[in-house]
Amino acid sequence: MSGTLIGCARCSTDVQDLTAQRDRLSELGIAEQRIYLDHGLTGTNRQRHGLDQAVAAVRAGDTLVVPKLDRLARSVPDARAIGDDLAGRGIKLSLGGQVYDPQDPMGKMFFNILATFAEFEVDLLRMRTREGMAVARAKGRLRGRQPKLSAKQRTELRRMHTTGEYTIADLGELFGISRPTVYRTLQQDRATQPQ
Repeated sequence: MSGTLIGCARCSTDVQDLTAQRDRLSELGIAEQRIYLDHGLTGTNRQRHGLDQAVAAVRAGDTLVVPKLDRLARSVPDARAIGDDLAGRGIKLSLGGQVYDPQDPMGKMFFNILATFAEFEVDLLRMRTREGMAVARAKGRLRGRQPKLSAKQRTELRRMHTTGEYTIADLGELFGISRPTVYRTLQQDRATQPQ
């Protein structure tokens, strides 16, 4: 690979670690300061700061390196758009060390197959998540976000508020909740009170 090597890595959640991807990019010869990261962003989200920076940093003759294609994109159209954009600008794309050549029919087919598998993996994950949520909902385990305050605490908050001795800020501090939560709780309680 000639020109400058620019690396790009991504993980979908904030709790995931990018160490393995960074190590792989280092093994492929990318300097640490030339590795751009997206942390907590899915591959289906095209608006990714790290990817945008990496694409902006590469010039004709350079190579954009990603550990695997699914770290670049999780849909066939997006992967092709990125690959075509880079090729049109004279920039090579390396997938884990293998340079993608859009002029080579076999390389193009392999790239499309990888992109199809990446998209398939996302679709399977979504389907499993929906199925799991449906099962949990049917068993009564999926109840949504639980209220910050118990029924007794809401009653006491409303009582204290009606005395006029406490400000919204005071109530928030006393109950360990934010001001918007105090307002929301009072509003919900008003809505449920008989007129």
